[in-house]
Amino acid sequence: MPDPVVHVDADRRIVDANDAAGRLVGRTREDLLGASMVDAFAPRGTDGEALLAEGWHASARLRSVAILPEQDVTIVGFEGDCTVRVTGRYQRNGDGSITGVVLALRPLRRRGVGDPTGSEIVSALSHELRSPLISVKGYTSLMLSRWDRLGDDQKRMMLEQVHHDADRVTRLISELLDISRLETGRLVLQRQRVDIAQLARDVVERLTMSCSELDCSVIFPGHFPPVFADRDKVEQVLTNLVENAAKYASAKGMKVAGQVLDGEVAVTVSDTGQGIPEGDLPRVFDKFFGREIGRPTGTGLGLWISRRLIEAHGGCLSVASEAGKGSVFRFTLPVVVGAESPAN
Repeated sequence: MPDPVVHVDADRRIVDANDAAGRLVGRTREDLLGASMVDAFAPRGTDGEALLAEGWHASARLRSVAILPEQDVTIVGFEGDCTVRVTGRYQRNGDGSITGVVLALRPLRRRGVGDPTGSEIVSALSHELRSPLISVKGYTSLMLSRWDRLGDDQKRMMLEQVHHDADRVTRLISELLDISRLETGRLVLQRQRVDIAQLARDVVERLTMSCSELDCSVIFPGHFPPVFADRDKVEQVLTNLVENAAKYASAKGMKVAGQVLDGEVAVTVSDTGQGIPEGDLPRVFDKFFGREIGRPTGTGLGLWISRRLIEAHGGCLSVASEAGKGSVFRFTLPVVVGAESPAN
């Protein structure tokens, strides 16, 4: 992996690391093995207080938490103090106590030439909000001024469009709130038993109403086990993946499919478009990334948020694509403990 990765045990001693982690602090990988994470990296929070010296992050106290919330941490690098963005996955034994954690440390980089400035970000978000609001204002003004002259079919069409645009604004605002919560580790998941197969069917049915061209099959095996997840957040991820496929690939021949794994399920959203260029694949989950093909892009936040939401559930979201044959987005979620699985 290109990012530094460190595996520490229950005593916060390094039991494994990659070469990138060694380069970060000017040591070899072999030098790091067996060393204390505190001694090797001297991690400190934004307030200057030492981290890990007295114990784990507060999130470790909850047995259901698998992911260490992403946070900015100052460490002692080979050129002095530097700031890295840290996240990780807890490892627990049968009683829920911590046996270790795998940490990913991503050095913060300076804004590059192609990165969006604050004004560019505000401009993009303003445009995304302005477009549906103009539509809402236009249709409501037209109905108020010409109500008696409009037919029932015209009124229904206008109200459906207003409803659709209101949903679009609501989703955008939710995305902006999710950014803040994800970056500060304040996202709270309302986990419950979720029928992911039925949820997928509901999402596709709803999107078909707003996109008449959408041709998407939903394929799940019988007796598909329920997942333990935040229904609204999973619906947000599925909606984003299906909408993206219809917008940037092809609305025809899409599939949403489920697969039962060991202790979790996988859901794939596949399309029959032209695929994602190989050079863009590593960047599709970057914040504000926009491709130069297809219809006009949105904010570039949807996939970034989707990946972070799935990771907050303890799953992962990935993409595979082949030129001329389409793309496949795949995410995993934990199943409800004790749920019946389909027979093999």
